[in-house]
Amino acid sequence: MSKIEVNAVEPQCGTTLTLGASGDTITIPSGATITNNGTQTGFGRTGTVDWDTTKKTASFTAVNGTGYFIDTSGGAVTMTLPASPSAGDIVAFKDYAGTFATNNLTIGRNGSNLDGAAGDKAIDTNNTSMSLVYVDATQGWKSVEEGTGFIGEAFVTATGGTITTSGNFKIHTFTGPGTFTVNSLACSPANNVVDYLVVAGGGGGGMGNNAGGGGGGGGGYRESSGAASGCYTASPLGACVSALPVSVQGYPITVGAAGGGTGSAGNNGDQGSNSIFSTITSAGGGGGSGHDCTGTTGGSGGGGSGGGPRAPESGKAGNTPPVSPPQGNNGGAGSAGGPNVASGGGGGATAVGGTASNPGGGPAGPGGAGGTTNINGSPNSFSGGGGGGAWTAPGLPGGNGGVGGGGGGSKPISGEEGDGGAGFAAGGDASTLTGGSGGTNSGGGGGAGGGPGGSSGAGGSGIVIIRYKFQ
Repeated sequence: MSKIEVNAVEPQCGTTLTLGASGDTITIPSGATITNNGTQTGFGRTGTVDWDTTKKTASFTAVNGTGYFIDTSGGAVTMTLPASPSAGDIVAFKDYAGTFATNNLTIGRNGSNLDGAAGDKAIDTNNTSMSLVYVDATQGWKSVEEGTGFIGEAFVTATGGTITTSGNFKIHTFTGPGTFTVNSLACSPANNVVDYLVVAGGGGGGMGNNAGGGGGGGGGYRESSGAASGCYTASPLGACVSALPVSVQGYPITVGAAGGGTGSAGNNGDQGSNSIFSTITSAGGGGGSGHDCTGTTGGSGGGGSGGGPRAPESGKAGNTPPVSPPQGNNGGAGSAGGPNVASGGGGGATAVGGTASNPGGGPAGPGGAGGTTNINGSPNSFSGGGGGGAWTAPGLPGGNGGVGGGGGGSKPISGEEGDGGAGFAAGGDASTLTGGSGGTNSGGGGGAGGGPGGSSGAGGSGIVIIRYKFQ
């Protein structure tokens, strides 16, 4: 093989230089570098770029023929396209850190149209890659390749609360105040919604004086249908209620405190506190009547006290303030005076509080039933009303609590204790007159106290649960 060693090869005449003949193979040895300081044709240049592997972290102006890795983890970036482009010019980019949804990349058109539109374009999908080719003055820059690489379909990512999973769905449970922080969104808008349960604190039971106190109302109960995150079984209150749309931001969570009970004869129980997520506010449960005082309204209303030396009280209004569907129910009324005087139960999420026998002679009113949901993967009940309290005579028990609500107490003379709902505190025995408390994070109402010498039960604190598709 012959060898020619020269520093430059130029045509003998004219300006065209031909290497080899048709059918020949021109070989560039391994390790050699070809530098193009002019222009080229026939090499398939249109549609390809040379990638600049030094990531861009601040706004910049792109150069024709170059691809860029753009890192917006420290803040938004603007990529300004080349000025006065020619047909066939090409620019490309890739989301370096998967943060375009949090801090957007803006494509600055620099006087040219983008896909026929005279406006800049914000890229807000994580892991986006795109190649742009300039076509003409009418369409301007056209996207010829788009993707999200290995990531595929993106879903909502978020932090806050205690996080568990159920199949393809993530569940955030807040038993105290916190923040639900959405860090990124799904590619599909249909997946950028969350189902929710927002339960307020239950009201405290009232304390009897010549009659049993009224049971505390359950905390307001508000829930979506579950259709957006797995069609779990929701309570009837969630039927036809849409999931909430979310965006990249923090959502402060308020979990309502329980309303306190009382040891003072004749006093009301305290109203529970509100629970809040986004646009959803559930009202605290109403305090039960204390016989010498009037109970209070709330998510579910407090029960009314029995008559004794004065007229009995009606139960207090639930769903206050009003929302649709209702967040709770009214409390039950107390019985008229007689040898046996009993009070009404607090309202619950799905039923009114029980009314005491009128005239007295039967048990105090039970608390209204709560709502049952599978939002966290297993059936749980919330916002049951507290049982009413009873006064005098053999065999006159305090009212049962709704599930989550405390049972009512009863007077010592051969009285019987109330029975708390499933796993929550029962009313105290006949020697203490004490009402049971609502369960922690149940939103249940507190059981009423039977009379002097005892005390009423506190309500149960609230809870907020958020659920969404994550894979």
